[in-house]
Amino acid sequence: MSNNQSILTPDTVNPTNNTTNENNQAVRYPVITIDGPSGAGKGTICWKLAESLGYQLLDSGALYRIVGLKAQQAGLLDEPLDDEEVNKNELEDKLEALTKSLKISFIANPETTQIDILVNGALIGSDIRNETVGGYASKVAVFPKVRSALLQLQRDMANDSGIVADGRDMGTVVFANADAKIYLTASAEARAKRRVAQLEQVGQTANYQQILVEIKARDERDENRSTAPSRPAEDALVLDSSVMDIESVYQAVKKHCMDCGISF
Repeated sequence: MSNNQSILTPDTVNPTNNTTNENNQAVRYPVITIDGPSGAGKGTICWKLAESLGYQLLDSGALYRIVGLKAQQAGLLDEPLDDEEVNKNELEDKLEALTKSLKISFIANPETTQIDILVNGALIGSDIRNETVGGYASKVAVFPKVRSALLQLQRDMANDSGIVADGRDMGTVVFANADAKIYLTASAEARAKRRVAQLEQVGQTANYQQILVEIKARDERDENRSTAPSRPAEDALVLDSSVMDIESVYQAVKKHCMDCGISF
């Protein structure tokens, strides 16, 4: 953060209008980014931070899952992306148009401590959280035009209040000047075990080996894609939650945010 800016709390002014405070300083709302792979605990930590601070929450992974699901439903992902007969430029243009047609919003549900997601006015169910849709998300995320179309949507969310952004490139691309950055990771094995437990808790069957293979494949795609690969920002706190409980992770993240000037 530059010296001529001051961090605001919600219910003040909109920083995108070149507003200044009484000291003629540029002002903006605080941004916290938490990046890392799925299953590392980002969602829970982001919820706890947003609830404690009164910030809005951005689940960027859900954005890509939504686009991936809608692309699959539209028949745009029927062919493997490495198929030589697939016209990738044409496919990218179609995915961009689809992405721009979506109206997406996140609404906190205090009763479930979850985020309700509305797409074009309709509530999206828990289907976007399954492993298959996660694969669709990684497929569409490799296209720069899809990422560009979602980039402005995400940045616009920081115009209205403080924000906790959950994703893979929040601190490196979307909010490169965020006030506090965290990269939360865990081993593929630990994340697969957590996913199995989540599915079994809601009465679904789960194959550990299959989930582990899917997680490793997704990690490979996300870490090696040419556009915005998943990696820690240089100024991020890196935490491995493989053997940490959620409260220990939260306290470490909270301390880092406070060290970065965020008041709880």
